[in-house]
Amino acid sequence: MNTIAEFIKQKRKEAGLTQEDFALRSGLGLRFVRELEQGKETVRMDKVNQALSMFGMKAVPGRKDD
Repeated sequence: MNTIAEFIKQKRKEAGLTQEDFALRSGLGLRFVRELEQGKETVRMDKVNQALSMFGMKAVPGRKDD
């Protein structure tokens, strides 16, 4: 699983939110939330940032760790 997927899932659970609750509160679709948490590699970055903004975060460019 990728780092963003792990982060979102962990923070969502810490907040006591189901995937459905998180989708409603963030304005995202349930399908997107599920795919994001499962680590789908082809997701829209604007939606990833919408999800991350629920926890005061955003995805930014950086070097890939090898």
